[in-house]
Amino acid sequence: MTTYTALPLPATAHKELCATDDAGRPAAPFTAREDGVPLDAVGSPLRCCLRDVRAGERVALVSYAPLRRWADATGAQPGAYDEQGPVFVHAEPCGGPDAAAGRYPAVRAGALRVLRRYNARGEIVGGRLLEVPGDAPAAFDAALGEAFADPEVALVHVRAVEYGCFHFEVRRPRP
Repeated sequence: MTTYTALPLPATAHKELCATDDAGRPAAPFTAREDGVPLDAVGSPLRCCLRDVRAGERVALVSYAPLRRWADATGAQPGAYDEQGPVFVHAEPCGGPDAAAGRYPAVRAGALRVLRRYNARGEIVGGRLLEVPGDAPAAFDAALGEAFADPEVALVHVRAVEYGCFHFEVRRPRP
């Protein structure tokens, strides 16, 4: 059985988003509070370190374009498949996931996720809906195995169905 790696935002992207997001807006950091003021963030997934926001942390809600950034690094041309959406990040670089982070973040049972498959040109070549079961790692391993069984699939983006938020990326494992 292959174990896949959920990738957080690259450190360079995180640093850039802390200044200006992918929609061209300046970041507006705030302190996450239990009462949801100024924004209900506690418990939301952080895409920089793949864990949930904790009360008292400085965070920002920014617009992120993961496929665009991947395409910039690889020379792909996603065209109309490029999209951006809201993600929470720490307001300052945090060092990424720690050893306590799970293999697949933000995977509470019952959550609906879509796994969008992209080829090396950055075009969508399929997708799959996944209702996260109790054994989330096994379900993600199976869904990602199904995706990468197609030799055209270069990477998979996992997004929330409800809001379309990007959760994490998985790239084709190297042989």
